[in-house]
Amino acid sequence: MSSSLTETDHGAASREGGGPSARVVPRWRRGLRPYLLIVPALLLTGGILYPFGLGLYYTLFDFAASKPQPDMVGLENYRRIFSESSFWDSAWVTVLYAVGAAAVETVLGVGVALLLHRATAVGRVLEKILILPLMIAPVIAAIMWKLMLQPSVGVINYLLKPFGMGGVQWTDTPTGALLSSIAVDVWVYTPFVAILALAGLRSLPASPFEAAAVDGAGWWFTFRKLTLPMLWPYVLVAVIFRFMDSLKVFDIIYALTEGGPGDSTVVLQIRAYLEAIRFQRYSFGISYMIVLWAVVYLVTMVLVRYLGKIQNRAAEVPK
Repeated sequence: MSSSLTETDHGAASREGGGPSARVVPRWRRGLRPYLLIVPALLLTGGILYPFGLGLYYTLFDFAASKPQPDMVGLENYRRIFSESSFWDSAWVTVLYAVGAAAVETVLGVGVALLLHRATAVGRVLEKILILPLMIAPVIAAIMWKLMLQPSVGVINYLLKPFGMGGVQWTDTPTGALLSSIAVDVWVYTPFVAILALAGLRSLPASPFEAAAVDGAGWWFTFRKLTLPMLWPYVLVAVIFRFMDSLKVFDIIYALTEGGPGDSTVVLQIRAYLEAIRFQRYSFGISYMIVLWAVVYLVTMVLVRYLGKIQNRAAEVPK
């Protein structure tokens, strides 16, 4: 019995990282460790859920700077949102921006990744330069592009002047402002998609491509039948991140156009800011944010489920 207890104590002590002389940790403390490990997660979750729940609570009132004693209005704020044409206009602009930015970034990102996948000295240098836009804050990038797109003193019109395209009002028309905002987003975040796609390309197995080369398959057939099906899960992860982020864009558009001209680039995030901060209708602005959160959540859930199907389909490709 004594020998058995001694071996047990030495085993517990050795498991704690010491030797025969290490301090024995009581069993109840060892059992408590898994619960202590989740404390940071619980604190983080509480830090997220508390302001979110408080925001939901505020949407049930009519808090505003002009009304210091708010009344409970229930779901009236949400009814007002969906009954106003400004909401649907902002929702349409948001969809156009998100779809346009995500689509262009995906195509360009995959194209850049395919070019950099070739093991050349130039590709290795360009791979390092590729991350430079990601190192710039989106607000700074938008301000930088706003200066370059100035019709009179901007460098873009100066470079285009020899081709007869100088003096273009890039952000002074509704279409131009939206396209310019998308272009800045593409410049900033295309490297993100390219890096994810490049990582996916480098993780693909070599045996299917070697077999296709032996059979005499061309580049387009190999890309369409092998590369793209196996690469698509990685690309879809980038699409989910970029589409979700584009739906709630604020910094690039506000720094570049401030939602103008008129309301042509007022996305839902900017509409919420205008209602809550500029017009000081706090509950109404928060209601916009809750609606935007619901939209992003639903879209992300659909894309994540589709990602699961794509991953299962990619796993069936012979390796």
